[in-house]
Amino acid sequence: MRQPQILNELRRMSARVGSNILLVQGAGGNSSVKDGDVLWVKASGTWLADAEDRDIFVPVALSAARTALAQGDERVPLAAGAGTTLRASIETSLHALMPHQVVLHVHSVNAIAWAVRTDARDEFARRLDGLAWRYLDYHHPGLPLARAVSEAIARDAVDVLVLGNHGLVVGAATCNAAEAMVADIEERLMLEPRRAPAADHDALRTICAGTGYRMPRDRRCHDIATDRYSRAIATSGSLYPDHVVFLGPGLPVLEYRENLSDMIARTIADGLAPPVAILIPDVGSLIREDASDGAEAMLSCLALVTCRLPLTARVNYLAAESEHALLNWDAERYRQQLTADR
Repeated sequence: MRQPQILNELRRMSARVGSNILLVQGAGGNSSVKDGDVLWVKASGTWLADAEDRDIFVPVALSAARTALAQGDERVPLAAGAGTTLRASIETSLHALMPHQVVLHVHSVNAIAWAVRTDARDEFARRLDGLAWRYLDYHHPGLPLARAVSEAIARDAVDVLVLGNHGLVVGAATCNAAEAMVADIEERLMLEPRRAPAADHDALRTICAGTGYRMPRDRRCHDIATDRYSRAIATSGSLYPDHVVFLGPGLPVLEYRENLSDMIARTIADGLAPPVAILIPDVGSLIREDASDGAEAMLSCLALVTCRLPLTARVNYLAAESEHALLNWDAERYRQQLTADR
């Protein structure tokens, strides 16, 4: 199928944005461009950072997708002659509904650190003054989120959507304009990260020896365990969808003097898989040896978000039913598998 020139611009912009962990982590985030009645959108489970090295965009029949969404059908029809086995992003509905030629959805850690707070609306109103923006409460990705977006953009012209417990969406006429808008919003939302005590690497090596766990590659991941407040946030619930999908609800803690092998054995005896990551208070974090790059990226994201939440912040966590819906969604299982195979 013919690929428009602007798709090359989208690739370059997407690779830049996708390489910035403060904006995108792993397979999170997505981007798109409209070319007539074809929507070129990132494929589910692919990484924006790979946009210039891999063929990560798939063509969607735009009019047909909008008609399907209006009828309550979230299945995304690919354009004729698409010639790919990849699936369109699970958030293609966002891109199809936004009227802008270019749409960019990021999981900005600054935006998320504001969007999980109970005072989010007031803070965004102050910081995004002058922009055409709207705040949406958390909605399950796919059709529920599409309905909320459709209602929001039907009332007013909107260039920026802030998604509660999720991230940021911008629409613009060009790739450069979309990237510049995200940069402007980042500056408005910037939060100073809290410094955490150093991890005890020797103790971590001793704890995980022979257990199937290891230390994460990104040393910032230890901050979730060594900073008391970050640890309290991370163990109290789930903050955003990818937290649930790649790390599981909340994060377990290895208590003082508890043996890691015993903890894992009890978990398996209860019919559960060993946790993807484990926090050891005041010592550091561990991750399963078979964890995907996507899971590692999400642990880094969690560290970057929690250290930006001030001590006085009150946090909104995802409800148990939202966690259940994400964990039992075929689209997310597919995304996990692609990430594992990357």
